[in-house]
Amino acid sequence: MNALNQLSPRLIFLALFAFCTSLLGYGLYLQHYQGLEPCPLCILQRYAFVGIALFALLGGLFNPRGIALKLWSGLIVITAIAGGSVSIRQSWLQHNPPEVSTCGPDLNYMISHFPLSDALPKLFHGEGDCSKVDWSLFGLSMAEWALVCFVLVIAINIWLILRRRTA
Repeated sequence: MNALNQLSPRLIFLALFAFCTSLLGYGLYLQHYQGLEPCPLCILQRYAFVGIALFALLGGLFNPRGIALKLWSGLIVITAIAGGSVSIRQSWLQHNPPEVSTCGPDLNYMISHFPLSDALPKLFHGEGDCSKVDWSLFGLSMAEWALVCFVLVIAINIWLILRRRTA
């Protein structure tokens, strides 16, 4: 455990950035090369991973200490909680599919009301069914794996906030 305390916040933030961009890359691979269309809830989870990646990249570039470290980690935790909430909703829909498939507001509404709508609509476009499980690994759907990843990101950042770094 002492070795983990030696890791700099910069390294941890950059590792989180690499982790999230890898997840996003794999999602885009599944969409564009395997034909798995993301649903509106998947798109919101992608936005959460983009937000985490951006905060982590900035944290890695600025290498914050003290209160600034807690602020960056706090922003990442809040973003991961939001993404995890969406993952929970999608997992619930997958285990309890409605008679009429719906994920909430339609894609056009989300894109027109989301801040990054002008920059990334083509990258994050999709109209899959939120209650349908198109992909699974070890019995967990993609939404459930996203939830595992969000929980991991939360745990890492809470540890980063609470740890006592050794010299």
